[in-house]
Amino acid sequence: MLMVDIIRKKRDGGTLTRQEIEYFINGYVKGEIPDYQVSALMMAIFFNGMNDEETGDLTLAMLDSGEKLDLSSIKGFKVDKHSTGGVGDKTSLVLTPLVASCGVPVAKMSGRGLGHTGGTIDKLESFRGFSTSISNEQFINNVNTVGLSIMGQTKDLAPADKLLYALRDVTATVDNMSLIASSIMSKKLAAGADGIVLDVKSGSGAFMKNDKDAFLLAEKMVAIGRHSGVRTMAVISDMDQPLGHAVGNAIEVREAIDTLRGAGPDDLKELCLTLGSYMVGFARDIPADDARAMLTEALDSGRALDKFAEFVERQGGCRDDVYNPDNLPKASASIDLKAEKDCYVSSIMSEEVGTASLLLGGGRRSKEDVIDLSVGIYLHKKVGDKCKAGERIATVYGNDDAGIAEGFERLKNAYEYSDDPVRTSPLIKGIVD
Repeated sequence: MLMVDIIRKKRDGGTLTRQEIEYFINGYVKGEIPDYQVSALMMAIFFNGMNDEETGDLTLAMLDSGEKLDLSSIKGFKVDKHSTGGVGDKTSLVLTPLVASCGVPVAKMSGRGLGHTGGTIDKLESFRGFSTSISNEQFINNVNTVGLSIMGQTKDLAPADKLLYALRDVTATVDNMSLIASSIMSKKLAAGADGIVLDVKSGSGAFMKNDKDAFLLAEKMVAIGRHSGVRTMAVISDMDQPLGHAVGNAIEVREAIDTLRGAGPDDLKELCLTLGSYMVGFARDIPADDARAMLTEALDSGRALDKFAEFVERQGGCRDDVYNPDNLPKASASIDLKAEKDCYVSSIMSEEVGTASLLLGGGRRSKEDVIDLSVGIYLHKKVGDKCKAGERIATVYGNDDAGIAEGFERLKNAYEYSDDPVRTSPLIKGIVD
């Protein structure tokens, strides 16, 4: 088999066989096939696409390129959740203890933030001493004892995906449905869960900018999950404005704690209950409505908050910080964005808000950057809200004048206004199951 023949076949619109896909993946991981040939193939796939069978075979080839986490020693039906990324998306901080407090084991691998989207691990490190750098044995033991554990992705998990993504990133071949779907699902399947619930974002702050593309991506990922024998479904949710009110790291943790106390923003609570109802429904084999009732009771009783504290403490963090979030990192200075006249918020460009947080120091331009956990943005007004002249629209929190000024200007440009009332988009745009 020759790599040039595989490139030519896909260049001319052909369908790759499972053997051809396995050949180029295995050869690339072993260093036997050079970057320039794989780049050529990625570009051919970018323009000509892959059918569902090719996408499934690519996912499985990447999955088999490294180790797979064996969670068979965890008691019960293990569930995992994945978000395609958004601004202010602190869902995992609320959702995982909420589901675990209903007796469903949650074994989750998460990543760090890069660019304008935040990372769950960075947010959790707002707790003094907290660590996701734990062994597989500790990870499994924590799930069996606490019901929940979150760890960083290991370098041996789906190594082909890491190599391919780095190459796609510098060859302008990231934005392809099959390549995106196989990248996400190879890592999720390698993580070993019995069921996967996907939160596919749609809107200005998401990777998929419109509903059509979001549904298409969701359908591909659900098909891959089922092709692999793992129960999988997807929720398509709105990202035309940030989720909740807080954007940053420690500031998002505080909002997550508020939500676990039953006092958080409505959109964050609703998304967590929706995603959680499918996670619990999978594990307990009960209707989503019954699962939602269990989750609501866990929130109202305080069991979900207590589960979060138990989880934080088990992974080295300070339990007291969960009950006293004022202990979390705080910025030294702030500035308010105020309404210049009576108006309504007509839109918020989520990506610009995320970039404003990045400029404050709350995100990474490169993987090596050290982020400032204390900085961030609080959105007092969101789309559809009425503003009176002089009223606070948002607050920027930072630690240096230059960063605050730059972040403030970016945030200012993210808001648009109307003299007339504005209709808002639905939070949940659809379900693919």
